[in-house]
Amino acid sequence: MTMGVPDGEVDLSVVIAAFDAAATLPEQLAALAGQRTSCAWEVVLADNGSRDGTVDAALAFATRLPALRVVDASARRGPAAARNAGVRAARGRHVVFCDADDVVGEGWLQAMHEALRRHDFVAGRLDGRRLNAPDVRASRTLPQSRGLQESALLPGLWHAGAGNMGVRADLFRRMGGFDESARCLEDTDLCWRMGLVGVRLVYVEDAVVHARLREGLRVTARQGYQYGAGERWLAERYAAVARAVTARPERLAAVPDSGPPNGGAAARRPGPRPSAGRQVGRVLRRVSAIAAELARVRGRGDLQALCWSTAWGLGFALGRGPQPVPVAIPPEESRAA
Repeated sequence: MTMGVPDGEVDLSVVIAAFDAAATLPEQLAALAGQRTSCAWEVVLADNGSRDGTVDAALAFATRLPALRVVDASARRGPAAARNAGVRAARGRHVVFCDADDVVGEGWLQAMHEALRRHDFVAGRLDGRRLNAPDVRASRTLPQSRGLQESALLPGLWHAGAGNMGVRADLFRRMGGFDESARCLEDTDLCWRMGLVGVRLVYVEDAVVHARLREGLRVTARQGYQYGAGERWLAERYAAVARAVTARPERLAAVPDSGPPNGGAAARRPGPRPSAGRQVGRVLRRVSAIAAELARVRGRGDLQALCWSTAWGLGFALGRGPQPVPVAIPPEESRAA
């Protein structure tokens, strides 16, 4: 295993945002300690104001991860702010993100390192089999298990979760990092902003992270509501992009490397975008339809799935957050070469 040294040149910085993660963080750090790679690397744990033993759990790995640093990221709550704080402290030419409650797979670090030597922006594969019981796996479709993610809001712009993502550090900083006003889906927002200036997101199938899904009806409903509200925030933030693409689909087609990952068919073009009122009405009808399926629930996984979907619909219809700063398709001269 090769690690960076405090005063040495660092190829790769692993940034982990953590908040009250003492129960799961040791498993993640143990997996990182077992990585074998040809690069010099470090781990930056960005503690977002934990009230449990998260920091102590991290410091317990000081001998196994000699280039581990814990930074205070409590000035502003939220994963976006914590990750940004971690990147500000990072010394690596490239930065990779993973979460405190997941576990990186064998060879993850080397796969990300090799991918970032060839590409500016990458995302790995998520696997839910190791850390989740069958009923939990049945409750949700794990995204990013077979490729990059795509949203109905902006078909043709690919995105990924920050729990398995890597980027050239100077590019991340130049783009302003994650939007700290976003309460959720700040990773989707970053990917879309990157894509609109021509930065291609590349899927790295060999870079596997074992993802841990939320258990329990209350936490599932809370997360579903947050994701629905986050999707509404994105819809408002990118409304001008959607209108521009609806009027002139070739504008998105002209964005360099905005096509599907790993080759494949051309990206779908957005159809006419419904008004905000019609969107809310559609979501409310969806919520009513989901509620009607309650009688057909046969197990805990079905019930958890219903909680997620219903809460997501309510979050999209009713969720309120900070007013987003609108994003537009940038002029061609500002896009990446």
